[in-house]
Parts: sequence; structure tokens; C-alpha cells
Amino acid sequence: MYKLMIVDDSNIIRNRIQRAYDGQHFMLVATAMNGADAVDKFKVHRPDVITMDLTMPNMDGLECIKKIVALDPDVRILVVSALSDKSTGIKALSLGAGGFLCKPFSEEDLVDALDELMRD
Repeated sequence: MYKLMIVDDSNIIRNRIQRAYDGQHFMLVATAMNGADAVDKFKVHRPDVITMDLTMPNMDGLECIKKIVALDPDVRILVVSALSDKSTGIKALSLGAGGFLCKPFSEEDLVDALDELMRD
């Protein structure tokens, strides 16, 4: 069972991810609305897997990925973002994210992306 944290400033997206993930493999341990909140919650809950939005107030996803990977290089991060900008996606991957899922996404897309992330 993997511990999951959802990081997104949109309540709607957090709820969608929460509904879509597979409860057999993932246990939700925390949700965060921005990067600063996510780093604090990461230190407490130590999730194995994180879904990460990039565009958030207080601390964006790229900065957050950098900080969390510095705390735990083995954490698996799936970027979930409406930014289809390739350079941002590549930057996120270079900072330590393991995958990228574009919004809008289907539940199937999310489950597939999480499965792929855990297999790698």
C-alpha cells in the first residue's frame, strides 16, 4: 500500500483525484493547496507518491518538487497540470518528477499514469 498526497490549489481537482485513485494500492495521507503546505505535510506524512499541480499560490509546483526531492530522492511525483508547455514539463521531470498528466484527464488516465509511475 502506497501513501498518497494530492497537491493542487483546486478543490475540484483534489476531489477528482481522490475519487479516481485505486484504494487497493494507494492510501490518501494528505492533501495540500499549495507548495508551502505540501512541503510541511510531506515532512509529517512522508507519502510515497504525490500528485503535483504546477500553478499554485505561495510556492509553485516546480519549487515544491525541488524541495520535496531534496528531502526524499525516492519519492515518486506525478505532475498533474493544465500547462501543456513542454519546457515546463521537462523542467519538472529534470527536478525529479516521474511523470506528467495533462488536465483535463479521465479517471482512467490518472489510474494509468499512477500505475506507470509505480512500475518505473
